[in-house]
Amino acid sequence: MAQSAQSSTETDWVSRFADEVIAEAERRAPGKPVVVASGLSPSGPIHLGNLREVMTPHLVADEVRRRGHQVRHLISWDDYDRYRKVPAGVPGVDESWAQHIGRPLTSVPAPAGSAYPNWAEHFKAAMVEALAELGVEFDGISQTEQYTTGAYREQILFAMKHRGDIDAVLDQYRTKQKPGAKKSQKPVDEAELEAAEGSGAAAEDDGTGDSGYFPYKPYCGSCNKDFTKVVSYNDETTEMTYVCTEDDYTETVKLTEFNRGKLVWKVDWPMRWAYEGVIFEPSGVDHSSPGSSFQVGGQIVHIFGGEQPIGPMYAFVGISGMAKMSSSKGGVPTPADALKIMEPQLLRWLYARRRPNQSFKIAFDQEIQRLYDEWDKLEAKVADGTALPADAAAHSRAVKVASHELPRTPRPLPYRTLASVVDITAGHDEQTLRILHDLDPAQPLTSLDEVRPRLDRAENWITTQVPADQRTLVREEPDTALLGSLDDQGRESLRLLLEGLDTHWSLDGLTTLVYGVPKVMAGLDPEAKPTPELKVAQRTFFALLYTLLVSRETGPRLPTLLLAVGADRVRKLLAV
Repeated sequence: MAQSAQSSTETDWVSRFADEVIAEAERRAPGKPVVVASGLSPSGPIHLGNLREVMTPHLVADEVRRRGHQVRHLISWDDYDRYRKVPAGVPGVDESWAQHIGRPLTSVPAPAGSAYPNWAEHFKAAMVEALAELGVEFDGISQTEQYTTGAYREQILFAMKHRGDIDAVLDQYRTKQKPGAKKSQKPVDEAELEAAEGSGAAAEDDGTGDSGYFPYKPYCGSCNKDFTKVVSYNDETTEMTYVCTEDDYTETVKLTEFNRGKLVWKVDWPMRWAYEGVIFEPSGVDHSSPGSSFQVGGQIVHIFGGEQPIGPMYAFVGISGMAKMSSSKGGVPTPADALKIMEPQLLRWLYARRRPNQSFKIAFDQEIQRLYDEWDKLEAKVADGTALPADAAAHSRAVKVASHELPRTPRPLPYRTLASVVDITAGHDEQTLRILHDLDPAQPLTSLDEVRPRLDRAENWITTQVPADQRTLVREEPDTALLGSLDDQGRESLRLLLEGLDTHWSLDGLTTLVYGVPKVMAGLDPEAKPTPELKVAQRTFFALLYTLLVSRETGPRLPTLLLAVGADRVRKLLAV
């Protein structure tokens, strides 16, 4: 029994990290709320790879809350980062935005037509809305606000005073990566490239300059850009002189009064760990390689009197079927994009069921139907008590958080069925209800509200992700040429199908009928088990029906298609 419990814990990564976090919090800060952290840069659309930065600590924090502990999940909005480049394909943005490169993200105008005051707030808003739908509770911290109000003044002065110690740590790594050496981690697809690029903070300069090492980067008082270099600093008076190469501007300021700048990234991150008392924070592959910010920060944090958080390196999140979205948007999809085509529970489950170091893909193509089938099977196993412990745990974390259960579809019909129906009806509510009403005569659907929001997600998937040439268009008139060319066997199979429509008009009944016709034609009982020869005959019969109904040899599942087309129209299109 002990062995069984241990192996279930090993597969349940959230519980394992929660154990470690609680123990570490009791060692470091007994009696205080447990602090976990995420960092997001609103430098453009915040994509599904970035969501792992939030979901990993969220799931751990939520498990800690379930055990009765107080938790703060901090999300640091790195909105005081520099604007590095104009992202491709963002509506309302053109190359004129290049004039703002080097300014803080909160000083860059929002895309044209935006309701938000600046670039950072525009992209932050969509993520905040998505996190609310996903049930993620967090305390947001604007780094613009922290720096410009002087919240970090003591930390900045401390870093400047101890710049020699910081420089010594950084210097251990500056020669590790020799010019031309291959990187240890290599992104393998577009989603990974996007994720690896991150906010650009990992690639920022570390404060080294011709005049010595300074871990602080001011924004210019003339152009508000960061093309600046500190050329001198007086520890006693805190007077700092910097020059800006953008407009040849020089300024001398006192750091005890100056709030227009920030610590360089490799110092900023560990400073915040110490300042906030962070116990748990994951890091992406781009921040975890030798000499990168997470590893270096683990040494620099001690200079600030803190400790490095525990937390895993997380792997990339890929996208299947993203080509259409990538070409139109210029980047990988966001959580808001995913929540248009899948319910929050499914998206949460995708992050909960895989350990952070396991990569996975989020489906925007036909694979989403298989994922939903898998989810529905898990729901059934959880309901009847047959789910494995780790699977049941992942399910529980997907459907609820410590404080409440997420809203769910009252009657979750199969996603693929809903997608087929809205495909065929082009989203016509009255026609959709007629078809769904007939699916199960013993328990007829009486309102589309019973299948929402899953129905809406399936409709969004059909209309935004399925190419027009793959949409289902039912014929208006019979294919008289094909019907006239059928041999006796083909004509008889259609007659048997039409003859059985009235008595088999339900999803299960039509399933029995379409699979049974080839059996009867072969002289077998309709309940007979299929043979290899019979399977060939069934495929041939199905291709005939698809061609006569939708003018191609494949389409939605035939029972669903027949229900959607309606008995009268089926008779019109198949009558010989």
